[in-house]
Amino acid sequence: MNAAPGLVQNFFFVIYPYICLAVFFMGSLARFDRDQYTWKSDSSQMLRTGTLRWGSNLFHIGILFLFFGHAAGLLTPHFIYEPFISASTKQTVAIVTGGTAGVLCFIGLSLLLYRRIFDPRIRLTSHRTDLAILIILWVQLCLGLLTLPLSFQHRADAHQMLILADWAQRIVTLRPDAGMLAGIDWQFKTHMVLGMTIFLLFPFSRLVHVWSGFASVVYLFRPYQVARSRRLNLPPGHNTPPTRN
Repeated sequence: MNAAPGLVQNFFFVIYPYICLAVFFMGSLARFDRDQYTWKSDSSQMLRTGTLRWGSNLFHIGILFLFFGHAAGLLTPHFIYEPFISASTKQTVAIVTGGTAGVLCFIGLSLLLYRRIFDPRIRLTSHRTDLAILIILWVQLCLGLLTLPLSFQHRADAHQMLILADWAQRIVTLRPDAGMLAGIDWQFKTHMVLGMTIFLLFPFSRLVHVWSGFASVVYLFRPYQVARSRRLNLPPGHNTPPTRN
């Protein structure tokens, strides 16, 4: 009986992360290669604008800040920021900024989810996967907001934050260790497992359009295209048609 919790923890925090990452990258590549026409966000703006502008803007601002904030906070080694900021101060900053972004994201996602469920026109044109991924993201946001009071309680020594960051960095460097999470509160663990599950579901949902958003940054560094007009040899008396650049 005592071995069962250890096996479950080893699966979710040693094996499961690599399953999710493999499906995330390989599934995204396979979908782009085989089903490029489904590589879109399926916007419902033409059906009804309504709360879309507020909901979409708040959601995207919040979720982008949370994504990059989690990535920087978990994957930045402690020795890099230690000379400039203490772990306690870093956790306090993360609570304030992440909490603000989480609330904005929660409001925006709640508006988007509300119109998907209660607007008849949008509900009829929505895929089940669209609604499912919105619900999963909403639950994940609720779990993230629930961890804020716990993070505030542990801000003095930032012990749990350092353990979570060390675990994430060990995953990236192929040195997983589930035993170090034994004293972590269940809210954090549930939040982590559901977060990994979102990566697992990513290639099969509308979330794949996020790749296009990141890829669009490449256009900022693309050289200018030179367009030259083309002269046509026409008989005398004919006007040269305008050229399109």
